[in-house]
Amino acid sequence: MIPMPEQQYGRLRINRVDEGGAGLPMSMALPGIGDADLARLARWFQHDSLTAEVETSLFYLNVHSYVLHCDGKVIVIDSCNGNHKQRSVPFAHMLDTPYLANLAAQGVRPEDVDMVMCTHLHADHVGWNTRLDNGQWVPTFPNARYIFGRTDYEFFSTQEHEVFHREAYLDSVLPVVAAGLADIVEESTVVHHELGDGIWLEPAFGHSPGSCIVNAKCGGQHAVFSGDIIHHPVQMVRPDLHFFADEDPARASVVRKSLLERAAEQEIALFPAHFCGTSGGFVKRDEASFKFEFLV
Repeated sequence: MIPMPEQQYGRLRINRVDEGGAGLPMSMALPGIGDADLARLARWFQHDSLTAEVETSLFYLNVHSYVLHCDGKVIVIDSCNGNHKQRSVPFAHMLDTPYLANLAAQGVRPEDVDMVMCTHLHADHVGWNTRLDNGQWVPTFPNARYIFGRTDYEFFSTQEHEVFHREAYLDSVLPVVAAGLADIVEESTVVHHELGDGIWLEPAFGHSPGSCIVNAKCGGQHAVFSGDIIHHPVQMVRPDLHFFADEDPARASVVRKSLLERAAEQEIALFPAHFCGTSGGFVKRDEASFKFEFLV
């Protein structure tokens, strides 16, 4: 994995903590994508998972968290898959990754974390909320408040149509609630300081019923942590296409294009949850679509 260079925007410092990655067949992940779209992508993005043809290309997803330091607080955004978790999806089943060691390499211990923010409650965004301790799932970050959006929290409390995410709800969300560390909030909540100078949530429903983005602007560059609003750089070329795992694909496409339009117009620093390379960067217009300038 290519490390992300530390970013300093005013009072905000941003790092990335890696867990791993996996590839899906391109044609499955993004039905309707064509070879011409890959050729357009190849003008500004290359990866060994991509070829000139859809049928031989993979939709590669890096899995990582972002760690924010601001005003003396340490905030983790999206906590990946987690270790030792029974999962119905092979790429996330019974993992044993050095995630906590990677966090420690940045000088952060679990007990140092003040807040854990989940852009949504899918399994690959909540897994390290808990760790296994003597056969019990306990909060990994014992001194943190965990921020869960109300819409997803209520949805996954009753819905079992996606077993993978229900599994994570049971072992990575409910134990945090039982420990009294969860704040179930509206998806427009300001979690630090104030709107426009702090850290706040913004609704971005579609990928999951309650998915949201995290805005951070602390005396410098405006940064947006977009969760799964966009998964892969090819969606910059075709933001209109429906991603196979979106709960409401049409709504998710509208949200995705709207975010890309705003990021390009306002020169917002964008930090997607699954981009490989250095992950973060800036959205630029590219004729009728978009491209991404990665951090270097």
